[in-house]
Amino acid sequence: MNILKPITALTVALFLTACSSVGNFHQTKLKPAVVTEKVMHDTDDPAIWIHPNDPTKSLIIGTDKDTDGGLYAFDLDGKIVNKVPNLKRPNNVDLRYGFILNGQKTDIAAVTERETNKVKIYALPELKEVGEISVFEGEAQRGPMGISLYKNPQTQEFYAIVGRKNGPSGTYLWQYKLVENNGKITGELVRKFGDFSGKKEIESIAVDDVLGYIYYSDEGFAVHQYYADPEKGNNELMTFGKGDFKEDIEGISIYPTSEQTGYILVSNQQADTFNVYLRENPAKGKIAEIPVSTLESDGSDVTAVPLGEKFPKGIFVAMSNGKVFHIYDWRQLEERILKALAK
Repeated sequence: MNILKPITALTVALFLTACSSVGNFHQTKLKPAVVTEKVMHDTDDPAIWIHPNDPTKSLIIGTDKDTDGGLYAFDLDGKIVNKVPNLKRPNNVDLRYGFILNGQKTDIAAVTERETNKVKIYALPELKEVGEISVFEGEAQRGPMGISLYKNPQTQEFYAIVGRKNGPSGTYLWQYKLVENNGKITGELVRKFGDFSGKKEIESIAVDDVLGYIYYSDEGFAVHQYYADPEKGNNELMTFGKGDFKEDIEGISIYPTSEQTGYILVSNQQADTFNVYLRENPAKGKIAEIPVSTLESDGSDVTAVPLGEKFPKGIFVAMSNGKVFHIYDWRQLEERILKALAK
């Protein structure tokens, strides 16, 4: 009797079962803690506003992208609590804290309005319009899409970095300094920059205020890094992520773990995953890839600020097909990242 064959077969079967279980664990999609109420048309990009006194009252500010779209405010339970209607295809949104307007510190959100070639600016949390910028003036190709705000930690000056539907390499992005004029916020053009592969388009833009870097997704190519301070010049510092994505490279979010360290999360849109890079050294390459329940995600945002007992390490928010945003407990993502780093 040959006992080696059945023992070997059993061992192989157990081994394959174990491998399958491990593989299935790593492929398990994260489930959102909260799914927001639906908007009318098509969600595109979120930003997280932190309440100054009670973080549990913080808001998700998100766009509804359509010719009759809007800007929405959701609470942390996903309920719509405010809305700016009748915006002409609002695309991306970003926010910053403490702009001095009429002598008062004012938190602001800036939204690209594609069909009017403007950036609209709103005071938070009430979503009161407090200014606008006409962007890409004099250009044949305008159509603003991507936006990120930047607050220089040294000078306390505010900027808007704006991208468009189409644009030439070298001047695809324009940067505006935000200034007050007759009690309203407007912008002064300070530079044109941004290399482009020409493969698809550039939409997602994110700024790391503390480290002073701009990141943007060249959708069919890679993520680009530049200095955020226009005084430091227009030379590209690096690209990363080339070859890491199934198709489109989309939303960028930055989660700090200290002043100098953390993670950069970038949407792998058609794979329904987020690729993760080290904030302090993105050139090291992808350190993790997190599968999510979010479908075809364009925009995302993240915060490390504790938001009560439910979200003690902050949240990750991503746009999803289905007219909604998904809110994830950051601890879910952190667990996957740490497991990947431990390998």
